[in-house]
Amino acid sequence: MKLFDVYPLNNVAITKAKGSNVWDDKGNQYLDMYGGHAVISIGHTHPHWVEKIESQLRQIAFYSNSVLIPQQQQLADKLGKLSGKNDYQLFLCNSGAEANENALKLASFHTGRKKIVAFRKSFHGRTSLAVAATDNPAIVAPVNQTNNVIFLPFNDTASLQALFNAQGKEIAAVIVEGIQGVGGINVASTEFLQAIRRLCDESGAVFIADAVQCGYGRSGKFYAQDHSGVNADIYSMAKGMGNGFPVAGISIAPHLQPKYGMLGTTFGGNHLACAAALAVLEVMEQENLMENAKQTGDYLMEQLKAMPKIANVRGAGLMIGFDVPETHKDLRKNLLEKHRIFTGEAKPNVIRLLPSLALTKAEADTFLGALREELN
Repeated sequence: MKLFDVYPLNNVAITKAKGSNVWDDKGNQYLDMYGGHAVISIGHTHPHWVEKIESQLRQIAFYSNSVLIPQQQQLADKLGKLSGKNDYQLFLCNSGAEANENALKLASFHTGRKKIVAFRKSFHGRTSLAVAATDNPAIVAPVNQTNNVIFLPFNDTASLQALFNAQGKEIAAVIVEGIQGVGGINVASTEFLQAIRRLCDESGAVFIADAVQCGYGRSGKFYAQDHSGVNADIYSMAKGMGNGFPVAGISIAPHLQPKYGMLGTTFGGNHLACAAALAVLEVMEQENLMENAKQTGDYLMEQLKAMPKIANVRGAGLMIGFDVPETHKDLRKNLLEKHRIFTGEAKPNVIRLLPSLALTKAEADTFLGALREELN
């Protein structure tokens, strides 16, 4: 049987990983500045994470949500503490797309409305409604197309106000990334996020903060939207939540009330997933990784902004993007093949940095040195 050929692949087979480094099947070491697409939050194979999963595996790996799973409440308690959302509710699932799917569905249940506001260059996932709210026609199948999603320009408060003036009472939710990831590391302004909060309050719509990629401490705060000083009604999270173990969830404000059967999942919140997610939060707290993300990220951005051949350095914490000139269009390829450094990209010419939140200044300097060499 052949693999379904949907991924353009780097010709590298990773067989071992530790911290911010990985090794291929030939023994070559690579610096990981991509974190497996912002998934590696506390470092590859962190010993506490490994021990927590192994210990849980020796007890029970899985039972369904038809029984009490105490680890779910332990995870909710720790998540409430670190995120500052103790009064919120937690629904656990398996992936970022599933988190956003459930967030949008819950908003529609709550409001009794159908219209969703999303933004240009957004990416919310590949499942039915999540992909309909994603601004990429190439991945929206005909069956996913709907008139219920309205796309507006990102960071355009005037367009948002005009839409709410015209259709505010029809809108179920506004879904927005605090920092757009796939769209190219575009940071939502404080004014824009505050306007979303105000308009949702005035119209009874639900503010959904998609923190799948920009959440879990990556920006230097727990959710990237926290930089605006406003609270969302629902936060979706996934990538950094399990450090590579599939786990996701939505954090739900107390005024959104549950009913039996309205949401459900087979694998969400299973024993192993909770063990992995708990380990991540414990390491984040013990090692002060949100502060490290801020400090190391600030250092990286300061150094990048001093390089004349790259432009528009932006982001927050360890979610950083910059534009590459056409003369260096092979920069990402050269960093991987010549310097053994993984980075991410966004079309047409953006390098994305999404390393572990435990990235050290020395590791940042290794990347910066290789970048300077390629640019010169």
